[in-house]
Amino acid sequence: MAEKLDWPGMLRAGLQGLHLRPAEFWALSPAELALMLGATGQGGALSRAGLAALAKRWPDTPAKGEKNGGD
Repeated sequence: MAEKLDWPGMLRAGLQGLHLRPAEFWALSPAELALMLGATGQGGALSRAGLAALAKRWPDTPAKGEKNGGD
């Protein structure tokens, strides 16, 4: 099971620690915020198997009215 993110802690760190505006905070990904807070890399690049696992878990779905494949 995936870890849950500490959104209250992240929000405090972004707004109080980094003095971000709310819109700036919410525009960041958790990885970008972690980097801004000084976190170091947590591993190498995503492997082909890792990408396949992500795609299986969260498959892309076309937007309403869009053909599959982006055509």
